[in-house]
Amino acid sequence: MIKGILVDLSGTIHVGETAIPGAIEALSRLEGAGLIVRFVTNTSRKTRKMLHGDLVRMGFGMPQEHIFTAPLAVRRYLEANGLRPHLLVHRNLVAEYDGLPQDEPDAVVVGYAQDDFTYRNMNEAFRLLKKGARLLATGRTRYFEGTNGLDLDAGPFVTALEYAAETQAVVLGKPSADFFAAAAAEACLAPEECVMVGDDAESDVGAALQAGLKGVLVQTGKYRPGDEAKISGHFTLAKDISAAADAILAQLG
Repeated sequence: MIKGILVDLSGTIHVGETAIPGAIEALSRLEGAGLIVRFVTNTSRKTRKMLHGDLVRMGFGMPQEHIFTAPLAVRRYLEANGLRPHLLVHRNLVAEYDGLPQDEPDAVVVGYAQDDFTYRNMNEAFRLLKKGARLLATGRTRYFEGTNGLDLDAGPFVTALEYAAETQAVVLGKPSADFFAAAAAEACLAPEECVMVGDDAESDVGAALQAGLKGVLVQTGKYRPGDEAKISGHFTLAKDISAAADAILAQLG
């Protein structure tokens, strides 16, 4: 029984500052059918509050509490484990970790740092890892659909640090099964009661299937022809979020 929908943001319901045609109406139809709709993202350029503001300006009406982000999952992990972070994240995101002790860091947090992925900053993170700091990542996504085409995401930089420091990152965003489970739990649902809708074949749909969710891959955003071959397991391929909503509602009968 499908009870809830987890929806990716960038590339799935919007690209840049523009809503994908039909996205607002599609989400309304899903909620109108009695489904719980929540939003999940690895986006680590903005705080949840900033993301919500952007979405509202595009015409979306979800409350901020319905957005579950990888940086939020990282903060919860740091708090639960009493860790002091060294931040290699986007400057917009530093405020997301306000209040956490950051002296003598014992964890390196890597998100999408954009222009702050300099040699100096990567080397500083590397040295902390070699001293025993834990490597925490918002995700392993290779790239995303930017305003002017595909842009490198945090994943390649996480992999570089793993290789250099001979360590393994704890991934707290997609494609971590724990991330999907936590997002479902926020809606008081079990993973098997949820469908994940996204434009990333591996981190959105393939990983969701591995975590026990159902999946719908939309052919918008970062999707490129042939991406569906990267997915192992049964899923639905949809032209866009509107077609995804049609397919999900059809399964409800």
